[in-house]
Amino acid sequence: MTPVDDPPPAPTPPTAGLLPRLLRPAAAALSGVLLYASFPPRPLWWLVLPGFALLGWVLHGRGPRAAFGLGLLAGLGFMLPLLRWTGEDVGPVPWLALAAAEGLFIAVGCVGIAAVTRLAYWPVWAAAVWILDEAVRARIPFGGFPWGKIAFGQAESAFLPLAALGGTPLLSFAVVLCGFGLYEAGRQFRTYRTTGRIPRAAVAGAAACVLVPVAAALAALPLVDDSAEDGTATVAAIQGNVPRLGLDFNSQRRAVLDNHARRTTQLAEEVKAGKAKRPDFVLWPENSSDLDPYLNADAREVIDDAVKAIGVPTVIGSVVEKGSDSLRNTLIEWDPDKGPVDTYDKRHIQPFGEYMPMRSIARVFSEDVDRVQREFVPGSEVGVFDLAGTKVGLVTCYEAAFDDAVRDTVLHGGQMIAVPSNNATFGRSEMTYQQLAMSQVRAVEHGRAVVVPVTSGVSAVIRPDGTIVEKSGMFTPDALVDEVPLRSSLTPATRMGPLPEGLIALLAVAGLGWATAVAVRSRRPRGTVR
Repeated sequence: MTPVDDPPPAPTPPTAGLLPRLLRPAAAALSGVLLYASFPPRPLWWLVLPGFALLGWVLHGRGPRAAFGLGLLAGLGFMLPLLRWTGEDVGPVPWLALAAAEGLFIAVGCVGIAAVTRLAYWPVWAAAVWILDEAVRARIPFGGFPWGKIAFGQAESAFLPLAALGGTPLLSFAVVLCGFGLYEAGRQFRTYRTTGRIPRAAVAGAAACVLVPVAAALAALPLVDDSAEDGTATVAAIQGNVPRLGLDFNSQRRAVLDNHARRTTQLAEEVKAGKAKRPDFVLWPENSSDLDPYLNADAREVIDDAVKAIGVPTVIGSVVEKGSDSLRNTLIEWDPDKGPVDTYDKRHIQPFGEYMPMRSIARVFSEDVDRVQREFVPGSEVGVFDLAGTKVGLVTCYEAAFDDAVRDTVLHGGQMIAVPSNNATFGRSEMTYQQLAMSQVRAVEHGRAVVVPVTSGVSAVIRPDGTIVEKSGMFTPDALVDEVPLRSSLTPATRMGPLPEGLIALLAVAGLGWATAVAVRSRRPRGTVR
């Protein structure tokens, strides 16, 4: 019988080896998407935990080059959808450029995270490296861009009380640590299933990384207090609305001013008729009068009439001339009898929005840079107004993202915080909800009520425990009137200021130094004499 040769093996499909290679890149991008999905307006804050657990799996044991690429995918998965609002009225190029820049920061941070995964208790070091990366992003370039801090997605979170203990850095650290700890716990369980052995120290460490942040948040609950230590104040937040969405709302500056004056006058009529409670003071949004009332007599008359009608001190958001070629984003305290009596100039002004760094280079990406023809200059003084006996700390819009801008107002005596904002440029995007969540976190961080008047919405009144008790719709005139508690005590977060962030950054540097030493030692040939 003639032997028959075995048939040759079937060729391996070209995709058979490709799919495993795509698994980690796909998981990296998915981890970033989960981080994005944990942010408002979605009430899915807990998605941040599987997001970081997945990122831990992606980066664990990776080399620098792989970690950078995977980290960039995670960063883009996070920042591209999170910052979509930045291209709302100027097209995709500025949005893509900003998201790419922020993604690169995250990619560099992920290289550090991958390096420390070789250390014992690596989730602690890795979480610290993430916070160090957030700290750098919040400071450079052009004064930094803190948007996307993990803490800002935790406004409804069980971890939120930690903001009162150590501010946004500690809140972010606890959440990231818990997420990485979940992955490490799963990794140790898989090791047990494979080997039957229980590495007790490693298991205890993984459990601590998950349980300690949860326990710390529970322990911090007594720090969250919305009681009225200094009595209460009745505040009115005016949302006048804008004629139309987008950048062109600025071309109808008089209409915006008239809208806010009209809604204030209507509130005065409601108070007179007994339909609304008389406020102790009124807050208008940022840019509610882009006509300088110091130079424009018509604007001054409109504001003065509205303030006289309501009869209480009113904060006006205006654009004020500063010399022949620059402007200030100014909040003006307007007294019904004396007129303008005090001002606060925005200190953290927005690059590429209120001033244009590298204008010639930016013009390559978008011709809209030339809409900023006269640049704003920053103020230097902390803003606290005495409004009918209430010390009100002032934080203008974009400044709510900066730890120091908010903390300064409380340290200077603010019994409550006002965040006048203008989000009309960004239409109906998620931006207004992301910014509102920042104000909720700030309320808990400093134990202060926060009132957010916005030109087009969402305006809100927030209790010191982060609860929103009054909220407007978008692109509709409104007046929110509410009695808020006034407080003067300082939370540990306010007292310590930047100390928690500094300590976590030092922890990150120590971990990176240790990881570098371990890597150098492992590459040294055996028997080498130092």
